[in-house]
Amino acid sequence: MEQTFAIIKPDAVSSGHTGAILQRIEEAGFRVAAMRMVRMTKAEAEGFYAVHRERPFFDSLTTFMSSGPAVVLALEAPGAIAGWRALMGATDPARAEEGTLRRRYGSSIEHNATHGSDAPETAAFELGYFFRGLELVR
Repeated sequence: MEQTFAIIKPDAVSSGHTGAILQRIEEAGFRVAAMRMVRMTKAEAEGFYAVHRERPFFDSLTTFMSSGPAVVLALEAPGAIAGWRALMGATDPARAEEGTLRRRYGSSIEHNATHGSDAPETAAFELGYFFRGLELVR
């Protein structure tokens, strides 16, 4: 069993797509090990996305991610990281495959409805950023 980290981003939450995305997550065979709604401050978003600090999109990304509520999740499944990334689809919704979450609910590269860890090390950092060990239901 592998764990990964996921976010239902502020654009999807404000558009009322949280329930539909959660349903797709469960239908795809993921177990939700932890979940909560958060409203990141700009500083929290900057800490979470620190790896992108030198990128030109850093300020707009962290402003967006702190613009409203988001749902953070710990997901569990065999091959969870790759499986979640496949369900999300390409970063750019216009290039994402039909049937993926970003194709269905995203509107731009930045407002693309979901986030997911890209590697085990990233998942460990991201899970730890939002969840204490006791919050993860085994």
